Amino acid sequence: MRPYVLLSCAMSVDGYIDDTTPERLLLSNAADFDRVDQVRAESDAILIGATTMRRDNPRLLVNSEARRAERAAHGLPAYPLKVTITNSGDLDPDLKFWHHGGEKIVYCPDSATAKLREALGELAGVVSLGPTVDLGRMLDDLGERGIRRLMVEGGGTIHTQFLTQGLADEIHLAIAPIFVGDGNAPRFVNPGDFPGGAGHRMALAEVRAVDDVVLLRYLPKESSGSKTS
Repeated sequence: MRPYVLLSCAMSVDGYIDDTTPERLLLSNAADFDRVDQVRAESDAILIGATTMRRDNPRLLVNSEARRAERAAHGLPAYPLKVTITNSGDLDPDLKFWHHGGEKIVYCPDSATAKLREALGELAGVVSLGPTVDLGRMLDDLGERGIRRLMVEGGGTIHTQFLTQGLADEIHLAIAPIFVGDGNAPRFVNPGDFPGGAGHRMALAEVRAVDDVVLLRYLPKESSGSKTS
């Protein structure tokens, strides 16, 4: 069984997930970062794309000691499995992703497998998905590993691929009260052929204020009409 896929993203009012400065733009507030930490703790695996790894160099952890302890009390690893996807295999073994948390897996095409195994050694498992990166095959493999809930934290290319292929079950959008206004900055999603196009209105599952951020929860596989809470 494939895992339930949850896309998580913070963005500006005008739809950007970062700006073009060298430093990462912090869109969420402290309360929303804590909410994201809870969602991570409730997930079996967390995924980010290779571009996000290179740009932000995140550790991608459950930061709360209490939440890690609760996971352990339920017989789970302290940290969810960390997952990334790469087409080129160009991933620096010095990135923080590899040196914090628990187990890691890299999914890649056949052409990058040997390169990644040589570069990463024991830092992560490397799984080939065939001639191209096939997200369906990746989800099948994660399901076989016992992953029931996958949290996807970007970036825009990864979110676009999951959504255009109809593989996302839930979207968490945290809307920050700022404008970026830079057409060269990355967005939540890129242009694509989304299922149903502009005629498909997703179900809105929840609207919640998190201090000055607004959380919207959408169910992309369902049509509008669901109750909000």
